Amino acid sequence: MRGLLCALAILVLSASAPAHAQVARIGVLSPFIGPDSDFFEVLRGRLQELGYTEGRNIAYIYRAAEEYDRLAEHAKEMVRLNVQVIVTAGAPGVRAAKSATDSIPIVIANVGDAVAQGFVNTLARPGGNVTGLTSLNTELSAKRVDLLVDALPSGFHLVALREAVGDSSPLRATEAAARARGMRLEVMQVREADELGSAIAAASATRSAALVVIPGTLFASQLRRVVDLAASHRLPAIYPDSRYVRAGGLMSYGPNIPDLYRQAASYVDRILKGAQAASLPVGQPTSFELAVNLRAAQALGITITPEVLLRADVVLR
Repeated sequence: MRGLLCALAILVLSASAPAHAQVARIGVLSPFIGPDSDFFEVLRGRLQELGYTEGRNIAYIYRAAEEYDRLAEHAKEMVRLNVQVIVTAGAPGVRAAKSATDSIPIVIANVGDAVAQGFVNTLARPGGNVTGLTSLNTELSAKRVDLLVDALPSGFHLVALREAVGDSSPLRATEAAARARGMRLEVMQVREADELGSAIAAASATRSAALVVIPGTLFASQLRRVVDLAASHRLPAIYPDSRYVRAGGLMSYGPNIPDLYRQAASYVDRILKGAQAASLPVGQPTSFELAVNLRAAQALGITITPEVLLRADVVLR
């Protein structure tokens, strides 16, 4: 009888323990391999703040690659390892995860238009096994064109740098914004990191070019290289977020990307506690930063207009 009571007590304690007290296996599928990527570290740090400690109640299966085929292989491996959640960022990562499973919850830490790319049904009711954060890249593209044109003296023409396999919606919005300003837009497309040098060199071949960098996972992974190439070719450029400016880029406009990664950790926490991905609304950034690097402007020999400087949230001097 005494043994039976002890066994019953253990069962009761196990049943009443919160789900996150057990070891949760989290697959982190990263499309970023560059040294400037903080995706995994920010995600892991926020989960630790939420009470998840490696070796006690959480274990990470971390895999990173830029190539889609490798991402797809990593996603299949995570399914075989029976992870409880897959966290990823960028369209290639989401596609790889979705191709591997339609049952394991997938949390997007940052992607463009999640509806237009077919990742979720609607932002309010995602359906399926995917939810997370969208960064509103399409909506912000026109704003970036306006800010770059307003920041520079007249006489510049615009060149867009785009990943060839990326979402086409931001490019269309960039083209429309350029037309609205009466400007012609050239487009340089890049498929892999080895093409960055030639693409940016080609963008600078025409005198007085200014660069609009359209968001993409390849550019985020090669963030510092993109910035350095633009600087070496003396190209004023506007980037998707302030990480580029802190790395030496001229200016940026967009959401705080590390903050999106932190919010993704909260989605993981809610799913581990029983929430269904299908019913967790996709989040959107609510604040945006305009960042300007005056040191970069001085190196390029240009003066940012006072009107744009007054609107800047971050000014590096």
